[in-house]
Amino acid sequence: MTAETRQCQNCKQNFAIAPDDFSFYEKIRVPPPTFCPGCRMQRRLAYRNTHAFYKRKDSFSGKEMISMYSPDKNLTVIDRKAWWGDSWDPINYGINYDFTKSFFSQWKEFRDKFPLQNLQQTKSVNSEYCNVAEESKDCYLISASWKNERVLYSDSITEIKDSADLHVVRRSQFSYEDTVCADSYQLFYSEDSHNCVNSYFLFDCRNCTDCFMCSGLRSKSHCFYNQQLNKEEYQKKMSKMDVGSHTLIENLKKDFEGMKLKSIRKFAHIVNSYDVTGDNIVNAKNCHMCFDLMSELQDCKYSFWGVQGKDIFDCGPGFGVVELMYETFDAGPGGKSILLSHSIHTSENVEYSFYCHDCSNIFACFGLRNKSYCIFNKQYSKDEYNELREKIINHMNEMPYKDGKENVYKYGEFFPADLSPFCYNETVAQDHFPIKKEDALKTGLSWKDMETRNYVPTLFSKDIPDNIKDVPDTILSEVIECAHKGACSDRCTTAFRVIPNELTFYRKFNIPIPRLCYGCRHYARLHKRNPMKLWHRQCMCDKSGHDHSDKCPNEFETSYSPKRPEAVYCEQCYQKEVY
Repeated sequence: MTAETRQCQNCKQNFAIAPDDFSFYEKIRVPPPTFCPGCRMQRRLAYRNTHAFYKRKDSFSGKEMISMYSPDKNLTVIDRKAWWGDSWDPINYGINYDFTKSFFSQWKEFRDKFPLQNLQQTKSVNSEYCNVAEESKDCYLISASWKNERVLYSDSITEIKDSADLHVVRRSQFSYEDTVCADSYQLFYSEDSHNCVNSYFLFDCRNCTDCFMCSGLRSKSHCFYNQQLNKEEYQKKMSKMDVGSHTLIENLKKDFEGMKLKSIRKFAHIVNSYDVTGDNIVNAKNCHMCFDLMSELQDCKYSFWGVQGKDIFDCGPGFGVVELMYETFDAGPGGKSILLSHSIHTSENVEYSFYCHDCSNIFACFGLRNKSYCIFNKQYSKDEYNELREKIINHMNEMPYKDGKENVYKYGEFFPADLSPFCYNETVAQDHFPIKKEDALKTGLSWKDMETRNYVPTLFSKDIPDNIKDVPDTILSEVIECAHKGACSDRCTTAFRVIPNELTFYRKFNIPIPRLCYGCRHYARLHKRNPMKLWHRQCMCDKSGHDHSDKCPNEFETSYSPKRPEAVYCEQCYQKEVY
């Protein structure tokens, strides 16, 4: 089969479908996509809300609770503990399929009546204010996370302990304000650094100990502003750095940005991998247009934020220990042949389903556990299931759904974004594919205007003691003004509080009290990431001694846009500079 170029029905841009892509679609028995990879990702992300929290009434008990669904949404939402309990049975909500309506229309009707859990959590303990958080213990305001303990204000993290304000970090402890880091201990204010200990403001460093304001280091210790010192010299320098001072930290952040701008960038962070394109990928083979793949991934495409899997297309964020997946997110650990679904765990042969566990052969189901051969939560025999499934697929093709842009949804398309239970700007889609309110409403997407917050600050950000050592215990009772005062576009809450274990953490590691709310801090870290997009570029190295004359001829796919000011090198030239 040859490659084809097709036009995306959503953005009208051309996109390619490679021969291997066609082979995958045949393998899972779905038609080729009619949306381009970017529009497919945007559509999935429009169903994922990790940071917008509200108060609403429990549909069962009537008690007030915290929920990712705002109270104005006409949904059935219950406390997650009751959702996991035995007081109700998801199979009792089963309905017959109606061939007079489009599949997606009746799917929405079914979804709106079915009990949804207020926050998405599994096996979590004392982590009531966390969403999309699996196996969390004693955590607060973390999201897109797995196996974390005593972590605060973080997103996209795995196996972290006793840390705060992290984004895309794994297997680390006692760390603060890091982005895309791993396997570190007491690492602060750092980016793209791994296996580092007791260090501050590191960029693109590996295996470093006791280093400060450095970039591009490998297996170094006692370096200060990239200058090699002995232990005594380094300690003397550090003794003059009062990192508990907010003013000093803000000045150091400016130094850090300047250092980063001058630093040579490798075209992509790809480690121990073969035939791979994307960024931040470890131990992968034959994976293309992928991002944040942590280990043991093979034959993947257009996917991000996952571990251990094979034959995975258009998946993420969030998947692990899975095989044969397409247009699915928050799936695993464990599973096979999961298509066009969300939050499916240890299941097999699943299509168009949400929040199901330990199931097999289900289609368009919600909240089922240990069930097989169900459609819209109604039980069938194996033969009945297979016959009805084929009829529904034919019906989806004969009576397709059309969204606000007149995009046509037949079998094989993910759920239309205009049917999401969230407004577009509540979701992760707005983070990666930002649009304006008027553009959203024009295309049938819903939008949530910022709510008027009536917080009355008792402590203004300018009046917080500069140094953490001067902060009294009474700060725990203060309503602190966010320095942005709601004037930014980062979902500012305008005010925030400091909780007891947070203050203990700041004091233990000499960290000044933040002046921004968590929303603003999270988006500051998010904006440091390169987009999940690739450009074809040539190495910018023109240095002698790099096995080339004049400019290096090597070309690559990189997430650094040609409009960016940084010097971007190929693997060979980069290694000659930093190794």
